[in-house]
Amino acid sequence: MWKTVQRAAWATVHLFVAAAMAFGVWLFITVLLITAIGTLAVVGAWLLPETVMLVRRIAGAKRGLTAAWTGRRIPEAYRNITGTLRERLRIAVRDPGTHTDLLWMLAYYFYGALFLLALPLWPLGLAVDGVWCGLLRRPAVVLPLIVRLADLEAGWSTSLLSPSPKARLAARVEELKETRADAIAAHGAELRRIERDLHDGAQARLVALSMRIGLAKRAYDRDPVAARKLLDDAQDQAELALTELRHVVRAIHPPILTDRGLVGAVRALAASSGLAVIVDDGGLAERGPAERGLAEGGPVEGGLAEGVRAPAAVEAAAYFVVAESLTNVAKYSGATRAEVRLGRTRRGLTVRVRDEGRGGADESAGSGLLGMRRRVAALDGTFDIMSPVGGPTVIEVELPCVW
Repeated sequence: MWKTVQRAAWATVHLFVAAAMAFGVWLFITVLLITAIGTLAVVGAWLLPETVMLVRRIAGAKRGLTAAWTGRRIPEAYRNITGTLRERLRIAVRDPGTHTDLLWMLAYYFYGALFLLALPLWPLGLAVDGVWCGLLRRPAVVLPLIVRLADLEAGWSTSLLSPSPKARLAARVEELKETRADAIAAHGAELRRIERDLHDGAQARLVALSMRIGLAKRAYDRDPVAARKLLDDAQDQAELALTELRHVVRAIHPPILTDRGLVGAVRALAASSGLAVIVDDGGLAERGPAERGLAEGGPVEGGLAEGVRAPAAVEAAAYFVVAESLTNVAKYSGATRAEVRLGRTRRGLTVRVRDEGRGGADESAGSGLLGMRRRVAALDGTFDIMSPVGGPTVIEVELPCVW
């Protein structure tokens, strides 16, 4: 009985708030009329995008209220209203999400009146067959009815506020445009980095190598000792050039990913990071101690199951995230330990990197976080970072793929 009373009390609160929002929608109709008149008169056209944004906020508040009662989130699907006034007007008018919100607001304008009119009846009860069924005399009748009313209100709100297939498609297209732009930006930055590394590294080494070989040829007959020294220097330059080229190749697609897989590559990163790094696969595979390896400064445990490989692009992105994260830990966090967790879900591959450093990571500070986000977004993945000042810093990535 007590649970029923609690449920009915929350239902009453929900219905009161819904009724208050309905009253607010009544008042907001005036804003809509002013916006419509101003837009038709042209001089007030700037009001339309701002009003649409306000409608979105109101609808968002209602989605939150409904989700709090039902426990199920109602998704949003809007196009970003940006650009010139003409572009903003066009997006605001054509966005399917705007049509959904206005339809809900129109229905709420009339349907909300029923809740306002019925509001005084809820605490009083109902008359059934001439017998007064008040809350005190027949709670078993009244309390479930209040809960049912809240369920009905939440149900029709969910139906009206859920984005249409057209709205979902428009939002998805907008999202893909943004991720495509990020992918192009990340690709351009990667090409510029490769060009810079080749120009400042391998190319400079090869130029020095060519000069030393030329000098050695000239000095070979008159000063063999000097020529030999120049050839030794040329050999050193050739080895350095090869090292630079290997570095560039590893940055494009690390060969270790092909040879040893993601877990093996992450183990190598952990071993060379200078940190005590624990690598865990989340219990996906049981392996013996001889197969687990040991990183410098800390243990490395676990690994993805043999024969289970994500697509090459997904593995490369995960490797990049781990490499960049461990570099940031070593450079900026002040931490001496880190934890890397790899996992496999139905939707794809997950990567989690945690350190107990000073925190306060900022994507705009040039620490590689923006590059990680762009690379993950290019594969339609999710990138989340939690880094309060004082730590810890946690980076969580999910990359969709089919296993």
